[in-house]
Amino acid sequence: MLQGYLTDHLVEAGCDEAGRGCLAGPVCAAAVILPRDFRDELLNDSKQLSEKQRDRLRPVIESASLAWAVAFVDAGTIDEINILNASILAMHRAIDHLKLRPGLLLIDGNRFHPYPGIPDRCIIKGDQKLMSIAAASILAKTHRDEYMYRIHHQFPEYHWDKNKGYPSVGHRKALATVGPSPFHRQTFRLTPP
Repeated sequence: MLQGYLTDHLVEAGCDEAGRGCLAGPVCAAAVILPRDFRDELLNDSKQLSEKQRDRLRPVIESASLAWAVAFVDAGTIDEINILNASILAMHRAIDHLKLRPGLLLIDGNRFHPYPGIPDRCIIKGDQKLMSIAAASILAKTHRDEYMYRIHHQFPEYHWDKNKGYPSVGHRKALATVGPSPFHRQTFRLTPP
């Protein structure tokens, strides 16, 4: 079972992102504030769960949360500011949209730019340790997957309904055949060396 809160007295928001390693599409981040008594045996890092399990947990998290928000940063901005800064920008945008102001931000990973007025703590593998970060990882992943399903219909040749923009064999073959779409990250290596 993952840990609930780190502190006894602060409202904590877990933050995580999805889509950093993709060749196409936005990076998506989520911020989630769970109630202290929240429990769900299935809750875990989104990468440890099946798509079906993530889809089951998403409405549970969204309805039980005291506050949650997701935000996207598009491929063009990723190319301009790099994927690390884009991931952090997406987290900041998600925090901006929380209807409840947290007293502490719990960030998955080891890099973050301070958010004005709210202290933060970076936690390596936080999505495997803390419920709020795991919940954020699930919302970021499911909302991003939903976005990739939508744009798949514009560009079916890349098979984003299956690979979600990650560098699968089929995705790379389509890039070699038809070249990049407007949703591709031009600063990423789109074809093998």
